[in-house]
Amino acid sequence: MAADPYSMLGVARGASEADIKKAYRKLAKELHPDRNKDNPKAAEKFSQVTAAYDLLNDKDKRAKFDRGEIDADGNPTAPFGFGAGRGGPGGGGGFRSSSSGFDFGSEGGDFGDIFEGLFGRGGSSGGGGFTSGFGRRSAPPPKGADIAYRLRVPFEDAAALKPQRITLADGKTIDLKLAAGVETGTQMRLAGKGEQGPGGAGDALVTVEVEPHRFFRRDGDNVLLDLPVTLKEAVEGGKVKAPTVDGAVMLNVPAGSSSGRTLRLKGKGFHKKGGARGDQLVTLMVDVPDDEALREFVKDWAGGTRNPRAALGV
Repeated sequence: MAADPYSMLGVARGASEADIKKAYRKLAKELHPDRNKDNPKAAEKFSQVTAAYDLLNDKDKRAKFDRGEIDADGNPTAPFGFGAGRGGPGGGGGFRSSSSGFDFGSEGGDFGDIFEGLFGRGGSSGGGGFTSGFGRRSAPPPKGADIAYRLRVPFEDAAALKPQRITLADGKTIDLKLAAGVETGTQMRLAGKGEQGPGGAGDALVTVEVEPHRFFRRDGDNVLLDLPVTLKEAVEGGKVKAPTVDGAVMLNVPAGSSSGRTLRLKGKGFHKKGGARGDQLVTLMVDVPDDEALREFVKDWAGGTRNPRAALGV
């Protein structure tokens, strides 16, 4: 019969699930066969620790063990003083754990429930896990825990999909390629970059947070910009320099442009999941200065009598 699972993991009977998992991870890391290739005893102890964790990590099995309904191997405790790991009064039947495996004894019997406790219900014979002679196999050893990261990405970098350098928990750095359609809340999975476990490493889960910009705004896959222009530039028209997420470009302002007029810069927005790219929508904002000469000019300007609000009924 296996040792008491609580003692095997070094935790108290009332230990929480978190304490049990923490104790198991510590022992599994110390005893893992990959780190103890020349120490068969460590490998055996690793198997025992894993079996203890499997029992205590299963709420139903743990409760049955605490009530004395199953033993440390997960076997039902038989009535009338006959242990599940023993046979009849002569001790010739049943099975016993040994260093070389399982000794089934000389007497027959239905070990289905026993192996169900030991190896789980198992599916088909393919895949991982240990297959018993009865066609049942244990669940594969658990992978390590996933590690969550939050990555703050500058607005322009998110729009242009510039790779982002991220430092992992083990101190290693990688350049993470952003996916098309990235936005705040996008989660990216890095396989095998989580904590180590007996069944391999878990994953790294990177949640993206796109930082706000001081003058760009996002509308779906488009980038919005309010661009100030002078009265002269608005009246006469011409080329003005405008910022984009890819750098400054020359924008053609049509003559006679008013505040609120929107111009489109194709392909200067965010990358779409389908491969295309959004646009940048530039809204002109005419900057009227506090200028005495300009005030004198509009006093006698004939165009100043036009009502631009006539279409609004006022």
